[in-house]
Amino acid sequence: MTAVHVTPTEGVDQPTVLPASRRDVVLSYIALTKPRIIELLLLTTVPVMFLAAQDVPPLWLVVATVVGGTLSAGSANALNCVVDADIDQLMRRTSRRPLPRHQVSTNGALYFGLALGVVSTVWLWTLVNPLSAMLALAANVFYVIGYTMILKRRTTQNIVWGGAAGCFPALIGWTAVTNELAWAPVVLFMVVFFWTPPHFWALAMRYREDYAAASVPMLPSVASSDEVSRQIVIYSWVMVATSLLLWPYTGWFYPAMAITLGIIFLIEAYDLRSRARDTEDLSIIKPMRLFHFSNAYLALLFVAAAIDPFVK
Repeated sequence: MTAVHVTPTEGVDQPTVLPASRRDVVLSYIALTKPRIIELLLLTTVPVMFLAAQDVPPLWLVVATVVGGTLSAGSANALNCVVDADIDQLMRRTSRRPLPRHQVSTNGALYFGLALGVVSTVWLWTLVNPLSAMLALAANVFYVIGYTMILKRRTTQNIVWGGAAGCFPALIGWTAVTNELAWAPVVLFMVVFFWTPPHFWALAMRYREDYAAASVPMLPSVASSDEVSRQIVIYSWVMVATSLLLWPYTGWFYPAMAITLGIIFLIEAYDLRSRARDTEDLSIIKPMRLFHFSNAYLALLFVAAAIDPFVK
């Protein structure tokens, strides 16, 4: 995986910043792992461990799973930065990442990502269990090869299928506790799967010109806002319906929260649909409103799953 360096397009800020100290180098490598994305992944891992245990899981197991999951997600994100270095420098949203700014060498980022992948697999295999390790490795491989290398630049359905990689933490959290798969984590896997398109397409609407400049066929860059918002509403309904499939495995608290959060999400999705019907003006459409709420929705839904066993 060798990054192809493409001359930046006019109007895109492309500063070349060399690390001035050892601290800068360390921070640049940390930036490759995309910590903010990892935070969201961990929010779908730890609560599932509480649900699986129907109690407070052992602290050492939570720590081991979180560390292993962080290393695995960091590996996938760093390798994603290597493969996407050429288009990252064409997009305003990503042009300040370490590789476009030449803060980290391509080989350095590649070896770093591979090393994190090996360490995370060994860590989870040894300290958690082999099943969790294999699930984390599968998510890593699918994200880098399936999404980044195959789907992202070829189809408008890239994030629909490629987003499946971000669903694995729900499975990993469950198997870390039980060492087996079950229907409950599969339901939560599917919730994240159907949540990803509304979440990411709202963000991509905001940065649709970036994707167009990089020739990435993200749906908002090739379809009208009216069509994108229609698809968001469809996936939102499926997501909310799927979230209720966990009801037979919980008490009353989770379904009450799932219904409440689902209603609010659908209201936000329909509001976006209404604003996007007859305009392409982002100041009117305000897609980031749904994007920000989608983060809160997922976090609160999974926290509700974690709290449910304690509410009688």
